[in-house]
Amino acid sequence: MATVTAFIRTIKTNKNKSINVRFRLRDGRDFQIFHKSDILVLPDKWDEKQQKIKARCLIDEQERKDFDKSISDRKDLIHSIYLQKGKILTSDLLETEIDKAFNPEKYETPQQAFFEAFDEFLVKRKLSDVREKNFMVLKRALQRYELFVSVNERKDYKLELDDITSETIVDFESFLRNEHTLYDEYKDIYDKFPAMTNVARKASKPQPRGTNTINALFNKLRAFFNWCLDTEKTTNRPFKRYESKPDLYGTPIYITIDERNQIYNTDLSNRPSLAIQRDIFVFQCLVGCRVSDLYKFTKHNIINDAIEYIPRKTKGENPDTIRVPLNTTAKEITKRYSSFDEKTLFPYISAQKYNDAIKEIFRISEITRIVTVLNPTTREEEKRPINEIASSHLARRTFCGNLYKKVKDPNLVGKLSGHAEGSKAFARYRDIDENMKKELVSLIE
Repeated sequence: MATVTAFIRTIKTNKNKSINVRFRLRDGRDFQIFHKSDILVLPDKWDEKQQKIKARCLIDEQERKDFDKSISDRKDLIHSIYLQKGKILTSDLLETEIDKAFNPEKYETPQQAFFEAFDEFLVKRKLSDVREKNFMVLKRALQRYELFVSVNERKDYKLELDDITSETIVDFESFLRNEHTLYDEYKDIYDKFPAMTNVARKASKPQPRGTNTINALFNKLRAFFNWCLDTEKTTNRPFKRYESKPDLYGTPIYITIDERNQIYNTDLSNRPSLAIQRDIFVFQCLVGCRVSDLYKFTKHNIINDAIEYIPRKTKGENPDTIRVPLNTTAKEITKRYSSFDEKTLFPYISAQKYNDAIKEIFRISEITRIVTVLNPTTREEEKRPINEIASSHLARRTFCGNLYKKVKDPNLVGKLSGHAEGSKAFARYRDIDENMKKELVSLIE
């Protein structure tokens, strides 16, 4: 059993000079280490047997109590350190651990600045370009929030890894929901950290955000804090007591094969630039890729009459190669642009202009049926002409939806679309086709 004793080294001369009390830690015959404390005592006053001030020594009673307590406390500290470290403890290590106990500030690692840690996270996680851009949206929003709080509530406010609480998360959520109303009053903030970057046509102010969008941002913020926990940059868990509203999605809207063919066969000879974007849209409907992948396609992506690519969104976590055989129409479209002498597969325009062109193509092609959609901000259903909500992502849904109607196997469709096995996205496709419902009901006739 380990024992700690206090002692002094007797000095034969100058007995009126205070000396340091020392401590010896023993555990068995072969283990003993020492500690020289900063506790001072006059040799004539030291009771070697009792390890405290001599009982008959004339001394202020409070001073006696304080001294004796300091000896007892130091013994307890040495015991606790030994319990933690065991027999790897040396005299030098014991001195260091005691110094840590009394001067913890000397051993504290300076906390890394919040945004410095965020940038390190982006580098070390090696995210795809698409995911990194999404994380940069979150970073700029956090920077704007920091400035907003500094201007309105606490001067020179800074986000700190250890100080962010669930209340901070709630406040940040409120900021995100109301940011579109703050632009006019705080334009300087948006000049410094714009809501949108690298786009041909910048929005005049942040757009209203719905719960799904905020949840997506918070999922990224959670991922950052989880990384900080794993790398021991903090022990803080600000999301532990935060309750978010669940994501809410409407039924996926897409066009039928007949509508897709109607678009493809619409005469756009008087709008040649629009005809190009129509061909690109139909091609996207036939291969099911995301627009971020579509815009990176070159002629080298076509191998043995199939388009091959690694989805940019998930290449960091799931770098599987997607191979989609080209059908007759897709081959016809690629052949039409075979003489296009640029690095990309087609004559692309900006993503925003592409979406604008798709809406115009739908209108001219008379694909304007009314559909029921969920407003992402209000979470209320709305009736809208499909041409008003048409976009590049509708092409991807058209590919997935029409294939799912044919095979009713989400994992098989996922092999072509790049969706992960068991993807929740396909759960929404189960409700979209009236014919599928009729087929099911007919089974119980």
